[in-house]
Amino acid sequence: MEDLFSLAGKTAWVTGAAYGIGYAIAKAYAQAGAKIVFNCSRQETVDRGLEAYKKDGIEAKGYVCDVTDEEAVKKLLHTIEEEVGPVDILVNNAGMIRRIPMTEMEASEFRRVVDVDLIGPFIVSKAVIPSMIERGGGKIINICSMMSELGRETVSAYASAKGGLKMLTKNIASEYGAYNIQCNGIGPGYIATEQTAPLREKQPDGSRHPFDRFIISKTPAERWGDAEDLMGPAIFLASKASDFVNGHILYVDGGILAYIGKQP
Repeated sequence: MEDLFSLAGKTAWVTGAAYGIGYAIAKAYAQAGAKIVFNCSRQETVDRGLEAYKKDGIEAKGYVCDVTDEEAVKKLLHTIEEEVGPVDILVNNAGMIRRIPMTEMEASEFRRVVDVDLIGPFIVSKAVIPSMIERGGGKIINICSMMSELGRETVSAYASAKGGLKMLTKNIASEYGAYNIQCNGIGPGYIATEQTAPLREKQPDGSRHPFDRFIISKTPAERWGDAEDLMGPAIFLASKASDFVNGHILYVDGGILAYIGKQP
């Protein structure tokens, strides 16, 4: 069983993995034996990530690269292959969200979210697939969302991008499964991260934030997820244990998508 879930000797590239979900996944991969590579769009974010990995005793390589820049991604892949090794596992984690009502959102803002959350995974996946084919296989894991399945006010761009990412996942599996490439997605529920911290702040009277109460009421587990809740699923989808799992979105959401909610 240890061999089934081992990532020893593998190189894992996790985009946007300086903190939060990406960092937790990369940390899990390191603990399973993989060599870790990550990128962020700014040097200060890369430096923050490198400091965190060092503190946790993890050797990681960090690079500055915007996943929406195809030429920059190609150059970075070449650097990774030269300095670390061919990419066996790719996690398309880099993402962004803009919470703006649709009628107030500029088309340029919508395009930016789609560029980062959908076009970026297309560009990075496109870059690594030829080498994976040449070496007989690989794993691609796209960080999707419950918004790959559901809509909600103010997130039209994010939901559109994540819905598209779900279908990109299925299409990569369809197109390259014959080359022993498995492409799956992880759809996190509401995870307690820096991004979601404002939605969990206590109110002046000591009560929970209204959105916090809403999420707890809609989640059978009656809690927010932790980034660590994604570590096991991420290892599964990166390891031999998932060699016949392809085109699947694994929702790690405490049951929220299965639940209609309590009767008022």
